[in-house]
Amino acid sequence: MKISFTTLGCKLNFAESSALGKALLERGHERAKKGEQADICIINTCTVTDTADHKDRQMIHRIRRQNPHAILIVTGCYAQLKPQEIAHVEGVDFVLGQDEKFRLPEFIEQLELKINSQEPKVFISPIREVDDFHGAYSKDDRTRCFLKVQDGCNYFCSYCTIPLARGKSRNPSIAYVVSQAQEALSGGAKEIILSGVNIGDFGRSTNERFIDLLKAIDAINGEFRVRISSCEPNLLTDEIIDFVAHSRHFAPHFHIPLQSGSNEMLKIMGRRYTRELFAERVAHIKSVMPNAFIGVDCMVGVRGETAAYWMDYMTFIDSLPVSQLHVFTYSERANTRMLEMDLEVVPLKEREQRSKQLHAISARKTELFYREHAGDEATVLWESKKDGNIMYGFTENYIKVSCPYDRTKVNTFERIIVPPLY
Repeated sequence: MKISFTTLGCKLNFAESSALGKALLERGHERAKKGEQADICIINTCTVTDTADHKDRQMIHRIRRQNPHAILIVTGCYAQLKPQEIAHVEGVDFVLGQDEKFRLPEFIEQLELKINSQEPKVFISPIREVDDFHGAYSKDDRTRCFLKVQDGCNYFCSYCTIPLARGKSRNPSIAYVVSQAQEALSGGAKEIILSGVNIGDFGRSTNERFIDLLKAIDAINGEFRVRISSCEPNLLTDEIIDFVAHSRHFAPHFHIPLQSGSNEMLKIMGRRYTRELFAERVAHIKSVMPNAFIGVDCMVGVRGETAAYWMDYMTFIDSLPVSQLHVFTYSERANTRMLEMDLEVVPLKEREQRSKQLHAISARKTELFYREHAGDEATVLWESKKDGNIMYGFTENYIKVSCPYDRTKVNTFERIIVPPLY
């Protein structure tokens, strides 16, 4: 059968969709080409915010319009959390939970037995019963590979539903991850991004340590580099930072969730660190890797975020030598502890204003980072994507550069002098 995949949300979802697509191809199915009618359409959803849910529903309607006769299967985090809501969306045939998603190849082979009824069918296991780890990696082009090393989360922050959608923290062995990395590199990948829900928690299932995983990957021979995706500040130890600074393959690039720069708000949100610890982590990174790119996750408009807490937050984030902010506007999520708290609700318009303020700070910090490193010698990895006759690549510290398109440069490293911003 001809099958199409549509994936929304995080890179973990993309890695899992890629692995499922590969498994289906190995069973003799084909990927529907762009514009071609599919026999089965699979939508892998996200549910991190209300906006994500809305985009999921929009995508379901769009895919159904484009493929009126296909069997439409919806899975992913939104499917796990709100299966009946999806089942009532017109055009949906099947809803599969997180565990059922990984049985998709077997499920599709039995579709003839299950498609007789006109009612959407829902197959969901309680997330607390899901304890299997399903490995996956994806390549968004010929160059970059997102490698899943961990899944689930045990933190249960007061605003977050991800533990309810992804389950408890779990991981494979270091040996398994290394074998997956080697397979990706043999397939042509030159950059690996270690991905997960809470990757610093790696080792909980296997009695291993995240730092030992990093050392094992760094010991792989070859010309490639590695980036660490979002890692909680309380799990990003000085040992990890120092190792990255002196490693063979790891890039001076960190992504650290802050969420709020107010200690009072961090307590309300159920975070496991203070802003002082966060500042220490950033300072240590900069002391051993002055050229490091530091991206920071920030939320705005969370319940309880008073005007005073907000000003405290902005002052703190503005003082940090970070490179970019990833700003998320808070939206109320069912079954979270925050909705049970007696807290001041930030109006939607005020949430939007605070988001704009942080985006402005982010733009200023990114421009400053680029200007500070103009003229530096760096290594760029050129990508296959192009804009007209221009191709792009990223340096080890995540500075985006461009040059006239040259097919022979695709997926190769080149030493360059970082050009001025303008």
